[in-house]
Amino acid sequence: MENLQLLWMGLETACSLPNLISAFFGAIIGLVVGAMPGIGSLSGVALLLPLTFKMNPTTAIIGLAALYYSNMYGGSFSAILLNIPGDSPAVMTALDGYPLARSGRAGAALSTAICSSFFGGTIGIIILTISGPILAKWGLAFGPAELTLLILFAMTSIGWLLGENPSAGLVATAIGVMLATIGVDRCLGQERFSFGSVNLFSGVSFIPLVIGMFGFSQVIDMVVNRITYSSAEIQKVTLKQSMLKGKELKRITPTAIRTGLIGTIVGVMPGAGATAASFISYIMEKRINKNREQIGKGALEGVAAAEAANNAAAAGAFAPLLTLGIPGGGTTAVLLGGLMMWGLRPGPLLFKENPDFVWGLISSMYIGNIICLLISFACIPLMMKVVKVPSAVMVPVISVVCVIGTYTVNNNMFDVYLMIVMGILAYFMKIAKIPAAPLLLAFVLTPMFESYVRQAFDISDGSFGIFVGSNISKTLLALTVLFCLVPVVMGFIKKEKTSVDSAAIEN
Repeated sequence: MENLQLLWMGLETACSLPNLISAFFGAIIGLVVGAMPGIGSLSGVALLLPLTFKMNPTTAIIGLAALYYSNMYGGSFSAILLNIPGDSPAVMTALDGYPLARSGRAGAALSTAICSSFFGGTIGIIILTISGPILAKWGLAFGPAELTLLILFAMTSIGWLLGENPSAGLVATAIGVMLATIGVDRCLGQERFSFGSVNLFSGVSFIPLVIGMFGFSQVIDMVVNRITYSSAEIQKVTLKQSMLKGKELKRITPTAIRTGLIGTIVGVMPGAGATAASFISYIMEKRINKNREQIGKGALEGVAAAEAANNAAAAGAFAPLLTLGIPGGGTTAVLLGGLMMWGLRPGPLLFKENPDFVWGLISSMYIGNIICLLISFACIPLMMKVVKVPSAVMVPVISVVCVIGTYTVNNNMFDVYLMIVMGILAYFMKIAKIPAAPLLLAFVLTPMFESYVRQAFDISDGSFGIFVGSNISKTLLALTVLFCLVPVVMGFIKKEKTSVDSAAIEN
């Protein structure tokens, strides 16, 4: 009850004209930044932070926070329409969103992404409001050992992501692990697999990799196979037709709620972030959803799972930031720097000493989430014009977007060459029916896995006992073993059933 009273007090702060304007423009900038490949929320917040130095701290942080969570909305636009994820959490959105766009359901895919983003963000904010401090302390219970097992759990789920072709998954995962190990060892500082190239000392950048594998590979596919975008069905789509029907909304709501809860929990964990939340939630949904056979081929549930999770994770990341002063990722680290600059020290005392600031920020997230919802829907007619562009024009446009999005990350032509190589690799992987998603999953999770494993061994002096030292570790380890055994057992049962059926037919 006390939290609700404080929230109402914060709502008065958030509804002041300067704060509303800040949230509005932050949401718009975040949507634009999210839709532009290669920029991301970290760059957006970092670039705007100096402009807020002389602003009121509450007004400034409301605008920057709005940019952060609205970025998750924007990332889905380019992922669905162009198969180019605007940011890393939108990678999973592209798996189902782009096939839906190609089949003439771009409007439905965009509406699903927007609604799910709103559901997930709202769930995350509600949980932050009710139990932020408790959730933050629970997140701290995840030490290096627990985070290692969590990532291992996610990586063992790659087989579920692939369905019936585990060998292709192993190949894709192996490629992802190898690419992730290129560069200077984070712990020992030793050069690995760079072959003397200065450009590879810092490793393979994620942006050239994802743009190449999703965007440029599509360009190659369109040129080689002469794929045409435009169709009469797509061109006639209007905003009204893009709105989800009651039946479709009913389909995605349980998915959005489930993955919103998972995303919030993952977002609270330091270092996990929206990308991991999106991956884990998508994989879980593909396993438990009754329409799981269609997820990955163009299902609304796949879009809903990815978008609800990453938006919920963005809201969940504020729990450890505000209550403990621990940033969950790069963007929240910049926000932490901003708070320190304004003389605000995050932690338990922040809620007592600066309640207007804390609850004003939390209240503004409710308002900002609604603003993002309305602006995103208003953008659909504009975005739908993208699918009307003929392939003869789309190919050079996507190519330019790929090159610019890649180059602007480090202002280095090597990244552009790397993007082209990754695009060619992805094209041949597609021909060989090797999916790109497990590669990206392994690439994202491997550095985190390596760091946490080494930290765990440093703490325990090389003892494996640390991985069973807590109830959380034991639970995660048991789930990992169970999830590894289930596909094997199910495959054996299916094989035995087939043998019995064949014998019955022969008799």
